[in-house]
Amino acid sequence: MFEAQSLPFSASKRDLYASLAQQLAPLLEGEPDAIANAANMSALIYQLVPDLNWAGFYFMRGPELVLGPFQGKVACVRIAVGRGVCGTAVERKASIVVQDVHAFPGHIACDSASRSELVVPLIKDGQVLGVLDLDSPHPNRFDEEDREGCERLVQIYLAASELGG
Repeated sequence: MFEAQSLPFSASKRDLYASLAQQLAPLLEGEPDAIANAANMSALIYQLVPDLNWAGFYFMRGPELVLGPFQGKVACVRIAVGRGVCGTAVERKASIVVQDVHAFPGHIACDSASRSELVVPLIKDGQVLGVLDLDSPHPNRFDEEDREGCERLVQIYLAASELGG
């Protein structure tokens, strides 16, 4: 049985993401199913990363993103490429850190409590297959350390999961 290991409140973000990576790799090891792995990864992130109100995945289905496994309040089901933070991350093929979602042109408010957002695209063989999306009720919650840490987690997820392009 897997049990997530929390870090002390005083732990640095670097230590938090190192711990998450150390826990995520064995959690996903031997399980190739992308949906099962996304469910466990979003649960682990939601449980251990402070100040989140949503953590989850959207996957490319044809020309749009479709909701995948997540933790948090109910969410928008479909997002067009180029719309909102998630769709913009797909279009740019790059992670996006948004300090204040109200200042982001075209932000899609699935949860009115969200104030900041981090989106990391799932890129395999040059193709965007989806995104990892984290929301916080606090402005300025995410920074470059969060982006780098989540990009590392996404790489672990992509290496473990059979997510075709």
